[in-house]
Amino acid sequence: MSCDGLTLFLSYAILAAVLGMLQFGYNTGVINAPEVNIENFMKDVYKDRYGEDISDDSVKTLYSVAVSIFAIGGMVGGFSGGTIANRFGRKGGLLLNNVLGIVGACLMGFTKLAESYEMLFFGRFIIGVNCGLNTSLVPMYISEIAPLNLRGGLGTVNQLAVTVGLLVSQVLGIEQILGTNEGWPVLLGLAICPAILQLLLLPVCPESPRYLLITKQWEEEARKALRRLRASNQVEEDIEEMRAEERAQQAESTISMTELICSPTLRAPLVIGVVMQLSQQLSGINAVFYYSTNLFTSSGLTDESAKFATIGIGAIMVCMTLVSIPLMDRTGRRTLHLYGLGGMFIFSIFITISFLIKEFFGYVQEMIDWMSYISVVSTLCFVVFFAVGPGSIPWMITAELFSQGPRPAAMSIAVLVNWMANFLVGIGFPSMKSSLENYTFLPFSAFLAIFWIFTYKKVPETKNKTFEEILALFRHGNDRSSLRDSRLYGSMLNCVNALEGHIPPAESAALMVAEEKPHPDSFVFAAGSERSSVAPAQPERPPPPLPPPRFPNSGV
Repeated sequence: MSCDGLTLFLSYAILAAVLGMLQFGYNTGVINAPEVNIENFMKDVYKDRYGEDISDDSVKTLYSVAVSIFAIGGMVGGFSGGTIANRFGRKGGLLLNNVLGIVGACLMGFTKLAESYEMLFFGRFIIGVNCGLNTSLVPMYISEIAPLNLRGGLGTVNQLAVTVGLLVSQVLGIEQILGTNEGWPVLLGLAICPAILQLLLLPVCPESPRYLLITKQWEEEARKALRRLRASNQVEEDIEEMRAEERAQQAESTISMTELICSPTLRAPLVIGVVMQLSQQLSGINAVFYYSTNLFTSSGLTDESAKFATIGIGAIMVCMTLVSIPLMDRTGRRTLHLYGLGGMFIFSIFITISFLIKEFFGYVQEMIDWMSYISVVSTLCFVVFFAVGPGSIPWMITAELFSQGPRPAAMSIAVLVNWMANFLVGIGFPSMKSSLENYTFLPFSAFLAIFWIFTYKKVPETKNKTFEEILALFRHGNDRSSLRDSRLYGSMLNCVNALEGHIPPAESAALMVAEEKPHPDSFVFAAGSERSSVAPAQPERPPPPLPPPRFPNSGV
């Protein structure tokens, strides 16, 4: 990652914002280490209330509710992200969201004192809503304040914060620190720290200049914010890029999720954004995060070794995410995602092979020891390739694929899909493991192959491209050699979309036909009822005139 443009204040703003993603990582991993302690607490509370012991199956069910209700809260928060971002701003939404973080952490921290596992459920749900909003608002804020040449590397900081949060929760959760019957409420309650820290740091940061200029029309405030972030008065290039996007996307500035889903223009980037989120969650990585200790013990490691191998996973995630930061703007998003998916596919096959060989040679102790190490190394390599691409790129590329108007709605849909897939993997993996046994990772291998093919065929490279240029890629078959002309086509396309829903279907169709089939030697620009053209070299029959659009209740 080139450091040109990475100012001290921009670094501070990024650090303050990604505390929300650290919160997400911490609460994803924190519930797993003290599983036995929480189950013992539930048994004690049940016996005190009803005077009888609860069955083991019922305790497992209650614990699974505590784990999975976090993802349900995440769906609610992620789906609300676009609305919150438009109403309160990116920074304003993050500040308000910390109230939920503090409330959720307090509920979880005082669960044992109140002798109520229902309080634990409610606290996990509230902190899930908080984390869902963070996964929508933080990538949006960072992508909008970062300079064009740093957008990829700084976007990867999102995933770095997630991995640091995961690692911290794994380390604090070991038995020697807080993984005890007395310590686990403190472990859960520590989620209050990122929320309070962000409340202290974020008010100094500016609101997103792109939000101020395009959504709120506050140009002077946007200039002030840019001057602080860039540490320079030379911000006209950024302002011009935003103005160009505003002109191209003005009509879509209030696009809703329903309009986004129904828009033929935005369907391709929306499908790509959704599939990229699925490639992260259905890769099998959460199966490793949630059940890695169990996977390692079934591979032949002792319980103590398995716990430290799980901490090793967190450490490797942090290191590899750091390595991927400079690669993001040098190699490109698409290339890294392909490497990541391909490596995960190969090592998911190795994990399956190691399970099969361990069972086949189960009577040979030397073979068991050898295959245990192969299984652990394959799992660690699986995590390495996840950190290289699928860990960070889906969060970033969804924000890059859309311009200012549809971006909040697109982030809401993508994050909702991510959390739904997260929930399904978390709930379904134990059943899948019991039914498929040694072949557990094969479905993930199949998904990884499908996602690799999709990325190779459909996903464009977004490195060093403006939001308007990225939109133009979808209109011209990913033709990277004609971005200048594509920009003009993209502007025209958005004007056509602006008229959708305001003019009769026949006239809308005429405009779309004109856009899809331009004159071979001329560009036609439609803006309302105005038309202009570049004269062709050879005089030919001119295209039929377009009917003037009629606007409802305007008298035109």
